[in-house]
Amino acid sequence: MKLITLTAVAALTLSSFTFAGADCPKHPKAEWLKEADAKAKIEGMGYKIKKFKVSGECYEIYGHNKEGKKAEVYFDTKTLNVVKAEID
Repeated sequence: MKLITLTAVAALTLSSFTFAGADCPKHPKAEWLKEADAKAKIEGMGYKIKKFKVSGECYEIYGHNKEGKKAEVYFDTKTLNVVKAEID
């Protein structure tokens, strides 16, 4: 019984990690916007960045959108198109 419970908990945990990220298109690193340029352009879109990081093939920010709402947003590293956004 314990093994079944542990297996179920592990499956639920792994499935939550699967949905946590975004599926950004893959580009060669040489084609990625430089992080400083990406940050400046993202801020130019109206986002206030608290945290900026590379997440797989995406640039990811935690901060606020132009309406002041909390935002977790994933951007394409080459075009800065929004791939996924979670706004609270």
